Amino acid sequence: MIKVILKKKTCGIGKRKQAVASVFLRPGKGDISINKIPGIKYFQHNTNYLNIIFEPLVILDLKNHIDIIIKVKGGGLVGQSYAIQLGIARQLCKMNSKVQPLLKSFGFLTRDSRIKERKKYGLRKARKAPQYSKR
Repeated sequence: MIKVILKKKTCGIGKRKQAVASVFLRPGKGDISINKIPGIKYFQHNTNYLNIIFEPLVILDLKNHIDIIIKVKGGGLVGQSYAIQLGIARQLCKMNSKVQPLLKSFGFLTRDSRIKERKKYGLRKARKAPQYSKR
């Protein structure tokens, strides 16, 4: 287990598509609270989303030693879970800079920059054109 010193009231921010997550960590038993709702209930009892969130903590062996408080808005559940994962990884790097190379090697500190393409004039969507009729 890597030693992490928890500082007072620092926030890790993660983004993915339209989802934005603010993550706060504190010493505890491994509880997770998302928008004041327990994590398993917020993600509709789907453990895949929780596994995505806990990946950085599992690698550092901190899953049962840190409580997570999250405020998240925008996007869907998948985007929110990846935004939370990025926020947790950034927060852990703020606390202990020695974990950054390990988290970076697993790709937890990389923000997925893909966003929705804008709609162009004359088209129905970003690339969908009206039906062409020769006659």
